[in-house]
Amino acid sequence: MKRHLNTLFVTTQGAYLSKDGEAVRVRVEGKTVLRVPLHNLGGIVTFGNVACSPFLMGFCGDRGVSLSFLSRHGRFLARIHGRTTGNVLLRREQYRRAEDGPRCAELARGIVVAKIANCRSVLGRAMRDHPELHGAERIQDARRRMAQLLCLAQRESDLDSLRGLEGSAGRVYFSVFGALVVHQKEDFPFSGRSRRPPLDNVNALLSFVYTLVRHDVASALESAGLDPQVGFLHRDRPGRPGLALDLMEEFRAFLADRLVLSLVNLKQVQGAGFMRTASSGVVMDDRTRKRVLVAYQERKQDELAHPFLGEKTTVGLLFQLQALLLARYLRGDMDAYPSFVTR
Repeated sequence: MKRHLNTLFVTTQGAYLSKDGEAVRVRVEGKTVLRVPLHNLGGIVTFGNVACSPFLMGFCGDRGVSLSFLSRHGRFLARIHGRTTGNVLLRREQYRRAEDGPRCAELARGIVVAKIANCRSVLGRAMRDHPELHGAERIQDARRRMAQLLCLAQRESDLDSLRGLEGSAGRVYFSVFGALVVHQKEDFPFSGRSRRPPLDNVNALLSFVYTLVRHDVASALESAGLDPQVGFLHRDRPGRPGLALDLMEEFRAFLADRLVLSLVNLKQVQGAGFMRTASSGVVMDDRTRKRVLVAYQERKQDELAHPFLGEKTTVGLLFQLQALLLARYLRGDMDAYPSFVTR
């Protein structure tokens, strides 16, 4: 298991990554600016005009280190990984389960329930932290409506109905998400979720952090021997990592949404760090992006007690633990998959 799933983020434009013995060397304008032993890394993520030698690509593939390429503004482009590893019987069971409607819905139900519960927790936490929060009645009403959807999801056995409940809960949640921004409201307005492209500063932050979580979840699934492409809640689509998207639903509110709110409310990012593109989308400048990356890595080092295992772990290790629990369930070592629900 890779400790904390450490990730190297390279944002400097014009940087060149190469193999240097057992390490990754980063050069900018011909000068070495960083050298990191590969065994310390769980993944490498590059942004924009960053080149990589074929020898390093092969080395990363051989050592099980994922290498992801994103646009300068954080849009996912491609991912390189080495030989498929893991128990072939495990993957065959994963594929069989994905084709079995009732058993597929059973897994999807746990994921949807966890997502709704964790979203409600974010709203409840905001109410506790800010008792005089503007729009408190709307937030309480949203929590009540989500509680109703949660009860329906816990009893639902139809996959399409579960997807509908998840979508309904998401709309309720994001209808009040803007009220959780208590500082810098003029620079960080939020009226709803927008993705391609993000239309405001908050959506730009959410999309960027979701991309980081997806990378880490996909790497964790690979290391557990699972296929990140074949999911249970998300429908199969070419190039779409269905299982990675499934598993990250458990972490969106707990990790990504809470991090974005902290960055804005603690004024660790400012409105001046965002700009609007010709397509009306909003992107971060390099300084803001680096600030978010640092905050994300620091958050992954925070410790907590795993709600199912009862053991102390780190936020960054949660991806690995949930992937391993899912693999154990698919192998038949557990009666049910314990999705991650924060307390």
